Amino acid sequence: MVPSSDRLAQRLGALFGLFGVILGAMAAHGPVKDFLEKQGHLNFWHTALLYQWMHALALLAVGQGRSARRRTIICWLIGVILFSGSLYILALDSNQKWAGPLPPLGGFFLIVGWVCLWINLLKKT
Repeated sequence: MVPSSDRLAQRLGALFGLFGVILGAMAAHGPVKDFLEKQGHLNFWHTALLYQWMHALALLAVGQGRSARRRTIICWLIGVILFSGSLYILALDSNQKWAGPLPPLGGFFLIVGWVCLWINLLKKT
């Protein structure tokens, strides 16, 4: 039986991947692309997508084994929501001042998640 944290990692990885495809398509075609290009914010969107995709794949990878730990998964969940989510918001409306401080906080959670995974892997024999 797969531990719940591994299932959680797989489910979150799949969800982040799903929305990565949808949000990537929105930035590649149609009115969202036109709007982002006009505002000069397409790079925000691409950075958000890059980090979302990296962590979707990382979650799917750790979900395959027993290396996933709840704190790693939760840190990555919070990190992707704060980092990528706030960059998506800022790309659509850079006047959202409340979203400005969130990318560094999200990045901090992403880093803490990687540190937790690394420490966990060091403990394994």
